[in-house]
Amino acid sequence: MVKKMGYNWKSWWRPLHKNNYLVIKLGVSVLLVGLAFTLLFNRSSDFPPISDTPFLENPHITESPVNSHQNTDQIPTQENEREESFESEEKCNIFRGDWVPDEAGPVYTNTSCSHIETHQNCMKNGRPDTDYLYWRWKPHGCELTRVDPKKFLELVRNKSWGFIGDSISRNHVQSFLCVLSAVEEAKEVYHDETYKSRRWFFPSHNFTVSVLWAPFLAKAEIFEDMNGVSSSEIKLHLDILDKNWTEQYNTFDYTIFSVGKWFVKTAIYYENDTILGCHHCPQAKNFTDLGFNFAYRKVMRNVFDYITTKSSTKGVIFYRTSTPDHFEGGEWFSGGSCKRKFPSKKGEFELNELVRVLREIELDEFEKASFKASENGVNLRLFDVNPMSLLRPDGHPGPYRFYQPFAKDKNATVINDCLHWCLPGPIDSWNDLLMEMLLNG
Repeated sequence: MVKKMGYNWKSWWRPLHKNNYLVIKLGVSVLLVGLAFTLLFNRSSDFPPISDTPFLENPHITESPVNSHQNTDQIPTQENEREESFESEEKCNIFRGDWVPDEAGPVYTNTSCSHIETHQNCMKNGRPDTDYLYWRWKPHGCELTRVDPKKFLELVRNKSWGFIGDSISRNHVQSFLCVLSAVEEAKEVYHDETYKSRRWFFPSHNFTVSVLWAPFLAKAEIFEDMNGVSSSEIKLHLDILDKNWTEQYNTFDYTIFSVGKWFVKTAIYYENDTILGCHHCPQAKNFTDLGFNFAYRKVMRNVFDYITTKSSTKGVIFYRTSTPDHFEGGEWFSGGSCKRKFPSKKGEFELNELVRVLREIELDEFEKASFKASENGVNLRLFDVNPMSLLRPDGHPGPYRFYQPFAKDKNATVINDCLHWCLPGPIDSWNDLLMEMLLNG
């Protein structure tokens, strides 16, 4: 029986396979569709309802899925980080970047510019390496155009510019003048007895540049010789701004001001002509050691208050952050030096404790002042050169603050300057930043 049924199966299959192949395919297809329908029907309750807008979950949509009634201040991070990352791609922060090789080199030399002071004239003083001259600042995510001195002078035609602060401000004004002198030579029209406060004039552009010596921005009685040797403690009046700059401040269309390092010097602090305390207090005097951070915050708060609420200037005000030094192996008075010949990468250098405290205070006070400035229509801008300067340990005079320091003895012991900047040198890029801020805010 079984054999017969098997025979009949084979007999049926052969002619069907031979003559009716298409019919069989159709039948199988109908069976499969029916099976699929049955399975779908039996499991239909396991599927979610079909969305009215099935393509809403487009992967290119970046809006936050957070409930609009939820407190977004309590939502972490991932979404905020994505927004910050998006903003950083869309908007370039010209103060964050790296130093990249630049074959073009500086726009001036120590021979083409007559405004370089002796202590910053590294090439004339015998610095043998020149690699530090061939780098430019490259912000992350965008290009920074090198300053065009002709266009810059056109932008500031019939204007005045003031640099207010300490010797770093003086260092910067030299660079500023050297760059612009490629178009027109500035004529000095004023200097004080010590040549610390000076003024120059570009006659063809009716443009005036001033540098005002105010190392604390507050009234200070300083007892130092030209080499920085003190005969007595500094007397610093925290509640009185230095009239050397306040009396001229409203005359400037553009102002850059900055201080910092002088606050770490030994000083006695006054308020209302009464001694409050001191920093590095003399042992023989029974004063309270308040620390330099106390004085720095007080003075910066008074300065920003004056700028944002008390002055009548309608000009543009840049607050330049304090710059780091790069002493290694000690301080300037204890054998510290700066022998590096190339820029560093982020993380190789950290701000020392003193500079870190100065930076925290100035950024904190600037942030508070920026709200007042906005309310009162004051054009206050942050000129944050600290991060880019930290990456240039190679840009300082070092022993070449002095003329040919090793001419007589190659092993001579020489005090190094690892705070100020060689000219030409990294500080010239600050002018590129100024150009960018003038053009694009």
